[in-house]
Amino acid sequence: MDSDTTRLNKLLALQLGVSRREADILIETGMVTVNGKVAELGGRASESDTIVVAGKSIAAKKAAYVYLAFNKPVGYVCSRRPQGESPTIYSIIPHEYHALKPVGRLDRNSSGLLLLTNDGDFAFKMTHPKFAKTKVYHVRIDHDLEPLHQQMISDFGINLEDGRSQLTLTRLDDDRRDEWQVTMTEGRNRQIRRTFAALGYTVKELHRVQFGNYSIGDMKPGGLMSVDMR
Repeated sequence: MDSDTTRLNKLLALQLGVSRREADILIETGMVTVNGKVAELGGRASESDTIVVAGKSIAAKKAAYVYLAFNKPVGYVCSRRPQGESPTIYSIIPHEYHALKPVGRLDRNSSGLLLLTNDGDFAFKMTHPKFAKTKVYHVRIDHDLEPLHQQMISDFGINLEDGRSQLTLTRLDDDRRDEWQVTMTEGRNRQIRRTFAALGYTVKELHRVQFGNYSIGDMKPGGLMSVDMR
C-alpha cells in the first residue's frame, strides 16, 4: 500500500466535514472524480491528485481533524450566511476555523456550548438519536412553573406536533421556580421552547452548558478552545 495515499472516503470526510458513510454515497453516486476519472469505492488519493466533487475541486492534502468548543452568544445564527439582521457565528470565529461545521445547532436566541469540527463521523455520533447524547441547559421562563406542570414535563411528557417531549427538570435555585436545569437526550428543533410554550410559558433565556462529555465550564461568551475527542 502506498503510504503517500489516503483512502478517498476518509479524505472526502475530512475536507467536506461529512461522515465516511456520506462520503461513500458521494462516490457511489458518481459525484466524485480523481484525475478526471469517476472514483470507485475503496479508492485512494495522493496530494498530487485532482479531486472534484459535484463539479467543485477540493484539496487532496492530508489535514488534521479539529475539535473546538465555542460559547455561542445570543443573537448569532449557526449558518454560513446571516439571516435578516442576525449575524452568523462565523463573523466572530477566527477565519482559520471557517471550514469547521457546527455539531448540531443552537437557535439565534439561545447561547452556550456549541462544538465545531471537520470530523463528520464525530458529528454524526454526537447528533444521531441512536447515540442518545446527554445535553444540559439552564433555562429561565417568564413566570413560575406550576408543580403540576413540572410533573407533566418530567414524568409524563408533553405531546407536540412531532411527538412526545419528556425533559428532566431540576431547580437551579431552591427559592425560585422560573429557573431550571433541563436535561435531555433528544434534540428536536426548538424542543425546549415548544415544550414550555405548550403549557403557557415563554422561555426567556436558554443556555447550553453540557453536550455529551463536553462542558462549557467558565468559558466567556464568544470564547473558543480546543477539546479532546472523548
